[in-house]
Formats: sequence, C-alpha cells, structure tokens
Amino acid sequence: MAKTTTTKKANAAFMKPVNPDAALSAVVGSDPLPRTEITKKLWDYIKSNDLQNPENKREIIADEKLKPIFDGADKVTMFEMTKLVSNHIVK
Repeated sequence: MAKTTTTKKANAAFMKPVNPDAALSAVVGSDPLPRTEITKKLWDYIKSNDLQNPENKREIIADEKLKPIFDGADKVTMFEMTKLVSNHIVK
C-alpha cells in the first residue's frame, strides 16, 4: 500500500495582500500586505513602544497612532484589536 502524505495549505484569504487605510498605514506602512504581516507589524510596533499593560499582557494601551485604529479607545484587549484592525482594511 502506498503511503499518502497530506500537507496543510496556507489559507489563501490570509495570504492575499490587502490595503491598509490611512490610520493603519501610520503604523504598518501603506504597501499592500497579507493580514498575517499586518498583525506581525502591529505587534512589533506595540512591543517596541512598550504598549502592553504590564499587569495584564493581553491589554494594549493606545498611543496617538493606535487610537484611531482602536476607535478612540484608550486600551483594548488583543482579541478586540484583531476585530478593530479589520475595520481599517480597504476592500
């Protein structure tokens, strides 16, 4: 019997480049990027600017660049952030 191997394919929707709007571009740049890369760049920005709440690492503290992305909120959870970022992708 021949052995079959299956490989997982990347989700094409996540790998398709999307365009960030002006607010999101201020953080991740204006070039079209896959959603996974947008998330990675956001986390790089958050960590390099020390914007995680030290008492609750799941909470992101908004600075002036993140506030427009977070709909004006001072802080959001990392789960809320994903939803809010989706609103700033130009379709």
